[in-house]
Amino acid sequence: MTDTELEAFEAMLLHHQELQDQVTSRVDALHVAVTTSGRYELATAQLLTYLAEEVLPHAMAEEHSIYEAAGALPNLGEIVAEMTAEHQKLTAEVEALGRSSDSEHAFLLAESIRTLFARHVGKENELLLPALQADATVSLTQLLAEMHRLSDVARPTTTSTADNPHTDTEADLLALLLESADLLAKDNRGEDACRLVTRAWVTLRRSRPELASKVTAQLHRLIRSVESVPIKLAPRSPSSNTDDHDILDVRPLAPARRHESIFSTFEGLPPSSSFVLVNDHDPKPLRYQFEAEYHGTFTWDYLEAGPRVWRVRIGRSAGTTL
Repeated sequence: MTDTELEAFEAMLLHHQELQDQVTSRVDALHVAVTTSGRYELATAQLLTYLAEEVLPHAMAEEHSIYEAAGALPNLGEIVAEMTAEHQKLTAEVEALGRSSDSEHAFLLAESIRTLFARHVGKENELLLPALQADATVSLTQLLAEMHRLSDVARPTTTSTADNPHTDTEADLLALLLESADLLAKDNRGEDACRLVTRAWVTLRRSRPELASKVTAQLHRLIRSVESVPIKLAPRSPSSNTDDHDILDVRPLAPARRHESIFSTFEGLPPSSSFVLVNDHDPKPLRYQFEAEYHGTFTWDYLEAGPRVWRVRIGRSAGTTL
């Protein structure tokens, strides 16, 4: 391991410790406020601000960087799914804390958040990060840089309205839509759920990329609810040079940059041409996005279907414009 990779690993551990310490100090301050004066509002607001501005954006950034990388490694898919669910639980508890109307309830929620977050960080430090550190195909330096970038994107911005100076209507509506998609998936309608969130992704992709990234993360989770069908491999034509040239291997890229690199490559294709995408997992979520964004203008042919390498020939249909 290079010095920069070791430094990235240690930086991730230090950041986790800082987040945990900051949450703990604010929960302790809330406890002091409740037990001494009963005035819990200010301490609760300070805890909520830190959770909303630092902890939750960090969680979102993790899902699109280290979680995607870890999920592609053997035997880590289940733990990644479990930890993603813990992010959802953490978000729900933060929202409940924001609605709390008495000091005792606020403190109980704050303690629950502290306990959940400490346990969660411990699993990341002991299970995910060492596995990523040990895998020669993973760049912790790239993942760390991507986490910082995504954290900055995910930090809340305020959109003023007359009723609430901090309302973000699009984010609120998206939360409802994603909740609806989860209900569809639980009702054995995973295909409908995937297509629903993909339509939201098309709407938000360029105007609200930070929200679109949340939709992409949800799409990856919803894919698991879609019934698998056998993949038919396309024959490799000896007369075609696209199997040997025009290859886009996204495996070295940070996970969160892969999709945009693929879209950019496709949008630069002239009609009747193609490229071969090389990935470390089935790009099925990407297929939904192509169907929504480029319907009728692309071709999609599997050339290799795992288990470690996936190759898909993606083409631009003849006579089409984007």
